[in-house]
Order: sequence, then structure tokens, then C-alpha cells
Amino acid sequence: MLNIAFYQQDIVWSEPETNFAKVRKAFENIDADILVVPETFNTGFGEIMSQLAEPVNGPTWQFMHELAQEHNALTIGTWPVLDVNEKGKTVAYNRLHWITPEGEGGHYDKGHTFRMSSEASQMERGRQQATFEWRGWRIKPAICYDIRFPKWLRNKAIAPFASVAEGSLTSPAPQQALDYDLLLVCANWPGTRSEAWTTLLKARAIENLSYVVGVNRVGRDGADIPYSGGSAAYDYCGKTLVRATDGQEEVCQISLDQETLYRFRSHWPFYLDFD
Repeated sequence: MLNIAFYQQDIVWSEPETNFAKVRKAFENIDADILVVPETFNTGFGEIMSQLAEPVNGPTWQFMHELAQEHNALTIGTWPVLDVNEKGKTVAYNRLHWITPEGEGGHYDKGHTFRMSSEASQMERGRQQATFEWRGWRIKPAICYDIRFPKWLRNKAIAPFASVAEGSLTSPAPQQALDYDLLLVCANWPGTRSEAWTTLLKARAIENLSYVVGVNRVGRDGADIPYSGGSAAYDYCGKTLVRATDGQEEVCQISLDQETLYRFRSHWPFYLDFD
């Protein structure tokens, strides 16, 4: 089982220290394998991102590492970071980090910056996808707008599955897996498009034979854009496992069963016909 806690946060505009305190309080009594916060949880999403972009392993990275140590958990979230691109130029990225209690982990730079906002002109687009392992699970990170692009998030077989007789629920060996078991999405997705948010998360779960957890914010940002939340976890059939209360700050927890996922994949091997 993988125990995930996610915070549907009302992000305080451009106040990282205030947001750190909110996150620490929200997870105060939580025991989980993974703690997740929304996209740009420290600043909010908008024109301020490039202004508040931090160095690699800056204050927000340090805070998330401390949180990982305090809870013996993996912490996941995004914040704006300054780094050198492939041309040797220092640019800003909307970067998702996963950080272990030991200070290890990695990052993923948002592959689809949102062109209908200032993000696309401020932030460099990431060119590399990522998948990582944590406590026996393969996890793929994504950020907000990415979920509109199914090819970018397409699951794929990394080893052949065992043959399964008709009607059998025998699980394949753990190493006979698809690229990922869990798609984890951090977002600032406005309430006016909430139906699309829910529909796209469910679609990505169904088509990729994967659990999906989407973590969104609530409240209003510095541009007075409203966010209704809709943070939730879905199984590989698109069934809602847990959903935060719309419009409300809330921490949700869910335990995901890998054995059940593998049995479903064995019984319904749709991956054999992936394009």
C-alpha cells in the first residue's frame, strides 16, 4: 500500500514564509508515505513567478526537505526555480520536486507552460519527461496544463507481462510493469474550468491503467482568479477514491493498493494494444 496525503491549499499570494507555515500546520499530525502540495504552493501562479524564482536548492527546497525529514515521507510540490538551460543561459522553470528525508530525489520541469497566461513568456518549457520510484511504486509527475496532452503522459510497457488465462486474477511479477503506477499532478486550475480538470484526470487514469492523484488549490490569486479545488484520487477505472470538498482548504489521505492495480492490468491487458 502507498499512503498519500495531499493539501488543497489556499495559497497566500507572494508570501513563501506564510505558505510554509500553512503547509507545516496542515500536515502536522499526518502519517503518510508521500505529502503533496499544489503547483507554485509557495508563491501562487502568475506574473510574480519569475520575480520570486529561487536558486536551485533555495529556501523552498530547504523547507520541503525539512518537511520530508519531519514526516519520514517523500514531499512533492512545484515552485519557480532559476537554473541554466541547455544553451547555458539562466532561465526560470516551473519545477516540480520530489525530495526524500535524506535530501535526495529529483525534479521535473513543466513540459507545457500555459500560453494563455504570462507563464509561457516567463518560464522556460521543460523538454524531458520523468518517472521515479518510491517505496516500490513507479510514479510519473505532471503539472497542471500537462494533463491536456495525453501523448506526453502516455504509459508504456517497460517489460512484457506474463500471459494470463481467461478469468484469472493472478498478478504479474512486480518487475513486469508499465512505466508508471501512479500519475501525480500538481496544479493551479481555475474553477471556471473545473469540469475539464476532473474529466481529464479520469481520462488519464483510464487510458494509462494507472492511479491518478490531482492536487489543486482553492481561494483567489493575486489576479482575483477563483479556484474551486477538485483535488482527488482516481483508480485505473476512473472511479473516485477520495475528493476534497470544493472551495475548502483540506488535507485528504488515500491508501493505494498496488496488488489490485496489477490484477486489473493482468485481467484486462489493454496495454497490449497501446499505439
